[in-house]
Amino acid sequence: MPILLGIDTGGTYTDAVLIDEAEDRVLASAKALTSRPDLSIGVAAAIDAVLAEAEVSPIDVAMVSLSTTLATNALVEGQGGRVALVFIGFDPAELARDGLEEALKGDPVIQLPGGHTHAGTEVAPLDLAALEAALEGLGPEISGFAVAARFATRNPAHEIAARDLIRARMARPVTCSHELSSALGGPKRALTAVLNARLIGMIDGLIGACEGNLAKRGIDARLMVVRGDGALVSAGLARERPIETILSGPAASIAGASWLTGETDALVSDIGGTTTDVCLLRDGRPMIDPEGARVGPHRTMVEAVAMRTTGLGGDSEVHLLEGLEGGLRLGPRRLMPVSLLATTHAEMVHRVLDRALATEIAGDGAGRFAVPLWSALPTGLDKREAAVAERLADGPQPLAELIRNRVEAPALGRLVSRGQAVIAGVTPSDAAHVLGYVQEWDTQAAEKALALFARKRSGRGDRIAEGAGQMAQMIVDQLTAQTVACLLEAAFAEDGRDWGGAPAAMAAHGLTRAGLDRHRGVIETELRLGVPVIGLGASAGSYYGAVGTRLGTRMVLPAHAGVANAIGAVVGQVSMVATGTVSGAGCGSFVVHLASGPLRLTDRDEALAALEAALSADASARARSAGVEEVRLTVSREINEVEVEGQPMFIDATLRVTAQGRPRIARDHAD
Repeated sequence: MPILLGIDTGGTYTDAVLIDEAEDRVLASAKALTSRPDLSIGVAAAIDAVLAEAEVSPIDVAMVSLSTTLATNALVEGQGGRVALVFIGFDPAELARDGLEEALKGDPVIQLPGGHTHAGTEVAPLDLAALEAALEGLGPEISGFAVAARFATRNPAHEIAARDLIRARMARPVTCSHELSSALGGPKRALTAVLNARLIGMIDGLIGACEGNLAKRGIDARLMVVRGDGALVSAGLARERPIETILSGPAASIAGASWLTGETDALVSDIGGTTTDVCLLRDGRPMIDPEGARVGPHRTMVEAVAMRTTGLGGDSEVHLLEGLEGGLRLGPRRLMPVSLLATTHAEMVHRVLDRALATEIAGDGAGRFAVPLWSALPTGLDKREAAVAERLADGPQPLAELIRNRVEAPALGRLVSRGQAVIAGVTPSDAAHVLGYVQEWDTQAAEKALALFARKRSGRGDRIAEGAGQMAQMIVDQLTAQTVACLLEAAFAEDGRDWGGAPAAMAAHGLTRAGLDRHRGVIETELRLGVPVIGLGASAGSYYGAVGTRLGTRMVLPAHAGVANAIGAVVGQVSMVATGTVSGAGCGSFVVHLASGPLRLTDRDEALAALEAALSADASARARSAGVEEVRLTVSREINEVEVEGQPMFIDATLRVTAQGRPRIARDHAD
């Protein structure tokens, strides 16, 4: 029988599941902590555990598929490697468009003349000598490059020339914007390329860890990766275009939710360690976001499921709000739960917490720790970063002892933003341990940390809670409230009615809250969701009962909800899309914009046929390289014409070719 192995690597856990494809049933599932910086440890532990539970031989595994939330989490938390942007033919002011400047976060920009017109003709020559000189001034901390040229989707020659030079001189990964999207909008394409370049090292490390562990265990099977639209792609393509794996985990969870429950119309809410992802399942399929995937503050050109991703998870940071009442807010940053840190550093964690509890007033940073995530001390640090890193070289330390002056706190923040360290502190996971929902880690450490947090004071000067138990309930109640808000925002956005305000504003509206409260007065109100909610994630069973009650809807918590992403990773199919444009260039002239450069023809239908043939060949080749033997092609055309003096005038046309199919799965290893 063909056995499929699904793996999902999230911010906290790495999940593995084995599925009997012939019988459509789960044979076994397992979890292991995601290990940083060496992801292979967690991947290996999850694979070994699921193989042992199912008593399946490695040689019986016919296909492996990987989904991950690492790319999504990195963008939500502002993490990733340092990159340089080569910006060709654009005005410097265009860096401020589409969130590009924010995404760069101060990383270097090499501005060069060049680029092309809408028709694909060169505006100015590309100055490769200037590019080479600029490259010499960059430091070793640059881990990758993004190249974006004006109208590169109409003629990619300048991007290709810059890419070839950078690869030859720097031996670093290079992302060209035209490789990620065929759409116009240079700054937005540049943003997508920057984020892709920032993620390459992280995703390459994960795929390498997975491949290495499969080889060690004798699993000789094709490795696929889930793309953000739920389709499967080869590991090689995912390495080149890691940006396409943003929302990979959520997309896999949608497929897993449908497979596990059989529900066709529902809101799917997947809570992980870092994020909560909400998507509408309609007629058994997720909606695709026509504007491109949005993750955190970034709107990319990556095609993905219409997912609303919020920095709210089981490991979210707990904030005390300013003001007289002193309420709570969770996220968007992920912390390592104190109860988890205590499983490996119990003596240090308990000593620090006991000492803080022995004083009446806890100082800043009390109950918080910094944890290094490197195997060797990072290079390329400034003076203050190096000082903090050297103190962390011996392992986790309490913030109160690590940070010795005011200027070192931002230095630690930069180490965290680059994924070189993580802060440990109070999270909903700690609250769940105190309330007895779970007992996986050090409950006593969680109780001490929450008791210490409860001593914080509101604007009135009162303690925010009477002890660890009350504090834990407050945190869980806040998680419920924010989850309800996420679901309502998605529901208002997908309902199709003009509600007179933005979805987020409607979710927070006073009438909405009154409806959820079932207010009865001079006015009576009631509001509930009209579709069920499918709750996914390891902690969904702990939190989502109250969410369903608040929303007045049926909450579906399927078996194997904690590994739905891993299940979804292996039940999808390969789908390769190639998109291109034909533009009018005057009477009787048509320009076909190909990857090799523009092709001028004199017949409209001939131009459209030439583009369709090129796109079909490209999509089919990529599908076959991903293991599809029986490729199904679908073609869509959008032709833009206007009537001038009673005659049609061709403006442009966009063609989209999709090549689909299931990857080949070995049925019998003896064949």
